[in-house]
Amino acid sequence: MGMRIALWQPGEHPGPQGNLALLERTAAAAAGAGAALLLCPECWLCGYNITADAIAELAEAADGPSARHIAVIAEKQGIAIAYGYAERDAEQGCVYNSVQVIGPQGQVLAHYRKTHLFGPAERAAYRPGPRLEPPFRFGGFTIGLLICYDVEFPEAVRALALTGADLLLVPTAQPLEYAIVTQCILPARAVESQLGIAYANHAGTENGLRYLGGSCLIGTDGRALASAGTGEALLIGTVSAGARLATARQFPYLEDRRPELYSEQGAA
Repeated sequence: MGMRIALWQPGEHPGPQGNLALLERTAAAAAGAGAALLLCPECWLCGYNITADAIAELAEAADGPSARHIAVIAEKQGIAIAYGYAERDAEQGCVYNSVQVIGPQGQVLAHYRKTHLFGPAERAAYRPGPRLEPPFRFGGFTIGLLICYDVEFPEAVRALALTGADLLLVPTAQPLEYAIVTQCILPARAVESQLGIAYANHAGTENGLRYLGGSCLIGTDGRALASAGTGEALLIGTVSAGARLATARQFPYLEDRRPELYSEQGAA
């Protein structure tokens, strides 16, 4: 059993209304290619490399107008859509770097606020999320959510694996100089925790920031099932539900863990 996933690597950064218009065409293309889920990049809705003031202005509630628009697109195309956006907390008023997953019936499947903020610009614009969120079930998989820098921490990935995740969705906004993440870190995370990783990045340049591109779907054995270059792309790949068992036999890291050795350092 497997699931086809679409990873959107957009080369344009037109802002919320333009991105929603592009999403309508992209979701239709992904669904037409047989994908059950479409993953968009980090801060896809408002843009990543914009000022903290612009982020505050463009931030929306989790059930705001853009979320409702995306729900209509998801239901029309019969595809789940995971998208990064700036979330305005309705009660506290603060802003989070978030990802939301809307299902093919227009329902919210999962939501996560980025816990590991990268650099002064992110810390000026966003509040860090308070916790990792439990994985959710979709398409025969148990799926965890992380955002960009989060996946570079083995503790975060391992924590989701230990709660049953066999697939991670990771929207990202990775600059050109961090190719080491896709080349080395993602394969290591996949193998050491025996899960697949869907990693969707931006392409092109946004307000002077050059993006790496390099969106990829990594199997549980650390090998790329699909990967994009540096330009705009809609990447389609298939993850297999049985691959984790085969990887675990070859690399039994989860089975051979000794949590009693790690607990004193808070790493159990």
